[in-house]
Order: sequence, then C-alpha cells, then structure tokens
Amino acid sequence: MSECLPFIASEAEARAFCATLSDEAAMDRLATFIGLLAAENRQQNLISTASLDQVWQRHIADSLQLLLHVPRETPSPWMDLGSGAGMPGLVLAIARPELTFHLVESRKKRVAWLEGVARQFDLQNCHVHGTRLESVESAPMAVICARAFAPLEKLLSLSARFSTQDTVWLLPKGRSAAQELSEQPESIRQMFHVEQSRTDGQAGIVTGQGRPPIR
Repeated sequence: MSECLPFIASEAEARAFCATLSDEAAMDRLATFIGLLAAENRQQNLISTASLDQVWQRHIADSLQLLLHVPRETPSPWMDLGSGAGMPGLVLAIARPELTFHLVESRKKRVAWLEGVARQFDLQNCHVHGTRLESVESAPMAVICARAFAPLEKLLSLSARFSTQDTVWLLPKGRSAAQELSEQPESIRQMFHVEQSRTDGQAGIVTGQGRPPIR
C-alpha cells in the first residue's frame, strides 16, 4: 500500500474534502442527493441505515476520492460497474457534469432509482445501462470503477473488454484490497497496486492502468 494520506474522520472533514473536488453548485446538488437518498432508503435498502449518519464520509467523500487517482488529462468516459445506490458513479456524475459516466446496474429497483435521480438533476452526462455487464456493448473506457461489484478476478474478467492500454482502473475493495490483489497472477500484481482510502484507515483502492492480461 502506498504512503498513508490524512484520514477523513468526521462529517465536517468529509464535507470540506468534497468541497475541494466540487464547485458550489455541485455541493448543493450533492446535499440534495443525500436528501433523496435518505427518502428512497425508506422504500428500498440502498445503503445501511446506520451509514446515513456519516453519509458524507461513508458515501460522498468515499466516491469523490477516486478523482485524486485520475490524471487531470484523463478524458471521459467512465464506466461504473454495479452502481447500486449510485456510489461511486452517480455521485461522481453529479459532482462533475463535464465528464461522461456509464452506470451499469441490473437490479430493476436500483435502475429506476439511478434513472430518476439522473432525470431530476438533468444529468446529460450520466447514462444508465439497466442490464447485466455481459449484455453491454463493448466500448473503450478511459476509467473503469466499481465498488462492491465482484471479486477482483471476476471483475477484471468481465470488464477487460472495455479497457485499453490507457484505461485507469479504480476499484475500492475495502479491507480486502491487499489480500485480493495478492491472490492474483503475477501479471495482474505487476499491473495493479493498492492505494490507501481516505475514508477508512484500513481500506484500500486497487488501482492501475492498462488492459489486464485476461485469458
């Protein structure tokens, strides 16, 4: 794991961190999104109820921190695998309207939620694919991200066809990041490394660049 960065330890710190990565209008949209998320969470279990008390830290800052690992010159589009409640893909699309995001989610209720939020904010940069990843047409992506989508080996196998030699991979893996990477073939271990999460001192983000040598 690379050098540790300051850990975001409170909601106030999380808000301040997000403000460094978003303009004022985006921060307003994110605050509105949190209200929508809390309301929808009473209808379907998008996130754990307990995490709502730390929503800026656990979900918003946790999503936006991925921007720190993308070179400024990296273009769109991004692909978010298994978007679920919208973290990280929908949060990123809300915060960065100048970038294009493709959100892949197969569960119907989650798809309806993602599409509804995209319509409410008129997110022209956000495209929801309501199907399994295997059914999405291949297209080159500048960035591929995923949070709690699948074990690393399966994730790479399913999504390698969307990558090029320039694709940046940003895969939050929680506390299993280093372990999952250590279990991969040497060719994968050489391509990827683990970055420290800013929102959980024991969590990591598997990141790398290129097209995985998947057989």
